[in-house]
Amino acid sequence: MRGQIGLFFLSVGFSRGVQCGASDPPFYLAADPAYTIVDSVLDSLRFTLNRTLTTCDRGHIVSKASFLDTEGEVMEWHDFGKLEGPGWAANSLGGAYEIHRWGGFLGEEDWRTTALGILDHVLDHGFIDYETGFISGYRNIATGKMVLNYQNDSDWFCPGSMAKNAFQLLLLSDELEGDTRCERMRNAAVRCAEWIATHLEEVPNGWFARRCTPSGKIYRMSPNGGEDPFWQTSGDSVFTVQLQVELTRRGLADYRKEIAGRIEVFMEKGGFFASSNHDTYDKRENVVYAVAFRTLLAAADLLESPEIRRFAFDKCLKGLDRFKIREDRNGVKTQGLLYMEKSWDTSYFWENAESSLAYFEAAAAIRDPSPEEARQDELDGLTILRAVAKHHYGPHGFLTEGVDWNNHVGQKHHVDGALFGAIRYTEPFLNNQHIAEPTLFYLERLARTQVENRKTEWLDCEGNLLLRQAVRSGTE
Repeated sequence: MRGQIGLFFLSVGFSRGVQCGASDPPFYLAADPAYTIVDSVLDSLRFTLNRTLTTCDRGHIVSKASFLDTEGEVMEWHDFGKLEGPGWAANSLGGAYEIHRWGGFLGEEDWRTTALGILDHVLDHGFIDYETGFISGYRNIATGKMVLNYQNDSDWFCPGSMAKNAFQLLLLSDELEGDTRCERMRNAAVRCAEWIATHLEEVPNGWFARRCTPSGKIYRMSPNGGEDPFWQTSGDSVFTVQLQVELTRRGLADYRKEIAGRIEVFMEKGGFFASSNHDTYDKRENVVYAVAFRTLLAAADLLESPEIRRFAFDKCLKGLDRFKIREDRNGVKTQGLLYMEKSWDTSYFWENAESSLAYFEAAAAIRDPSPEEARQDELDGLTILRAVAKHHYGPHGFLTEGVDWNNHVGQKHHVDGALFGAIRYTEPFLNNQHIAEPTLFYLERLARTQVENRKTEWLDCEGNLLLRQAVRSGTE
């Protein structure tokens, strides 16, 4: 097996050797030493921690809402301005995980305390049915009512997104190993996967339904009426496979047969890359390629499958190339970003962050056998984060939800009313903050460290300084 894997990595390096056409401008963006990708993360976390949090009627720490402006004011006119919770773009579990991890990395204990307050809100406020494993995505801020979708009702929900919540519970249980919360989180994740396996109605093509009713029956409609053309081909369902992989890797369940069967269908069809965002409709969405790569890479290791690994690199990771913006457009700093999808070509930032994480995981996986390929993946991930870092606005660290370089969203929604430019709203735990996860992965797994004058320095693959911290006692 070791020999097969080694030969496979050589084939990956060969097949991905050309990153773009000979006449294409470079995707690469140089580092800004005056404002690093770590500076960017710290600003995003500052915005979340200082401008977006409040307490609920039970004393838990919660987001004021899931759609805020540059000042942290709630945008009540928007669907997400009425909601908070763990679901999709509200993402309170993901936000808590990232804040807690960065708090530990930087030694900021108050951040970790805040993160636990956010987690306790999800664990104790009724989002999770601990008997069935069912997770409700949202709470209406005004009424306190639990609802299942961003339209503020419970006619349908996306089971893949619920699976993502369960996966995030696993990540938090890893982070809090030994804490009394861990058993509850792991049991909830196990039962959530069981709910999906036993309740979700099967679709004809062998993949998963994009949406279902609260009982698990297929829901073919789009939220705005009419049949969703991607009701059985959405990439949101990749999160279900991701959950099954991670439960199996931890020995909490055994979904090997199910994983192998679903991935076989996925690969036979050339991949299901249609929109995972709940309000868009396109057969190819950038973040799906990224999530699919990360999931299939983990599944390949679990199942010891060079074939799955090859598909992950050659189809999923390589598929991100089509979304790369290689120049600044309409006077907006867009070089180094990925646009979301052809039908909605704004560059949104949780998708960019997830894509950078995919590139970094790829680099970590092939660094030894294919160092040149790994360096290119590393630079692609860094380029995305460097490009994102150019789009913080206002005095509080706000990171826009995305860059509307061709006025697709509308001028009235842009920072300073610019015709082309950044959107003046964000989802605090996701679009504003998700850069935290790939950046920390980079610092911990890929960056070079050195100690100078009792300070630890983290440098990227080009030798650019990312962070300098005083050496903690016992770590030198």
